Amino acid sequence: MLAQTVERLSGLVPPERVFVITHVEQRDAVLESCPNLLPERVIGEPLGRDTAAAVGLAALLVERTDPGAAFALLPADHVIEDGEGFRKVLAGAFEAAEQNKFLVTIGIEPSFPSTGYGYLKQGTHVKGSTELPIHQVERFVEKPDLQHAEQYLKEGGYFWNAGMFVWRPEVILDAITLHAPELSDGLRELSTNWQESGSVEQAMEEVYPSLQKISIDFAVMEKAEDVVMLQSAFDWDDVGEWPAIARHYPADDSGNVFKGTGSALEATGNLSFAEPGHTISLLGVKDLIVVQSADATLVCHKDYAQQVKVLAQKACKDNPHLA
Repeated sequence: MLAQTVERLSGLVPPERVFVITHVEQRDAVLESCPNLLPERVIGEPLGRDTAAAVGLAALLVERTDPGAAFALLPADHVIEDGEGFRKVLAGAFEAAEQNKFLVTIGIEPSFPSTGYGYLKQGTHVKGSTELPIHQVERFVEKPDLQHAEQYLKEGGYFWNAGMFVWRPEVILDAITLHAPELSDGLRELSTNWQESGSVEQAMEEVYPSLQKISIDFAVMEKAEDVVMLQSAFDWDDVGEWPAIARHYPADDSGNVFKGTGSALEATGNLSFAEPGHTISLLGVKDLIVVQSADATLVCHKDYAQQVKVLAQKACKDNPHLA
């Protein structure tokens, strides 16, 4: 999916201008799957510090390369088939960010009342920013319950928050300074260490683990002014959770999805993901997610899929060898 994310930029952003921020242990795998990337632009985090730290790091990387350039933050777990439509909207977002001190995001028109995504409330139209319609973001809405999600679709003017952003380094760094001063101090320390040592890897190792752990939405976007939105004109699916991944695989007559070897008897609506050489068998169960890997197995109900991250953190705390 990371390779698809890079390829989707073809014709708009060449691979030599792409940075990838990943975990240090995944860096070699990234270079293997995306051989057109420059190795020095694949940056390994010693540990994850959530999206605000990654955004700040990205801004520092772009600032040293081309300070006035706008850059896009694109998660690598999105499925988008309409590459041309995506590039058209992204080009409009670049244009808006280059010409204004905007924090630009892309809103996805909702196709169902999802409780797994945050929402953007569309505000007033901004004139003269780009050929594509662009609007102020009136407010960010946290993941809602089903009743509120249904209400948003009925009212209209609400869009899924895809977590795709475009801005210039100085604009986002100024916003972090204003709204997340603790993180800003850490980023300045990271930048100073990098400059003095001449090594981004050394600076990351020494400073990055101490950066404030917070999402970019909480740290900046929900507080900032000059946040604007372009509406998507392309298909989109976020497969950052197991139920979403299952939408891209065929189901049997009972609604069970098997990725890898598996079988089911009197079982319906389940998702099963097994590594090669392992078989998962389901008997008399409904709406479960079962995921097998080399060192762990997950079993949960679909209704609790949003809490898998919390469970993983607890599992690592209870079993330090998994961390």
